[in-house]
Amino acid sequence: MTLSLPIPLLAASLALPVLPAAAGGPFAWSLVLSGAVVVLSLIPLGAARSQADFTPSDLAAPRAMFERLPAWGKRANWAHQNSFEAFTLHAPACLLCLLVAPSVLAAAPWVPLVAWLHPLLRLGYIGAYVANLPPVRSLCWAGGILCTALLYSEGLRAVLRS
Repeated sequence: MTLSLPIPLLAASLALPVLPAAAGGPFAWSLVLSGAVVVLSLIPLGAARSQADFTPSDLAAPRAMFERLPAWGKRANWAHQNSFEAFTLHAPACLLCLLVAPSVLAAAPWVPLVAWLHPLLRLGYIGAYVANLPPVRSLCWAGGILCTALLYSEGLRAVLRS
């Protein structure tokens, strides 16, 4: 005997919100673009590895070649690692806002700007880190963290209001 639920009953039991097409757009795009920034952070790291005479034998221990990287390459490596850390904080904030997008947008119409600003600040962070501009890097880092914190704050407020 097989048990099958009708599709409408299954959909209703999941209780997932149905968003208007544009409501969650800024949060979905922020998530996608922030992921793309992580991937783009590989470009300066790859360039640095090529200057450090990267060979296929380095694949056995890629971290061992760190000492051979030029100074800017070491910074590119650190920027790449920090990109993962920032993404793991930002992604849940985007998902939270995506789930309650209409409520977030109604209460705080400025939040899409914050969502769009995060990936731009992260790109600036990578550029400033590789170029060895600590004040600019720190401002971009703090701005990105602030964007993520604001998304969490407004997302949680929307959840608590509902």
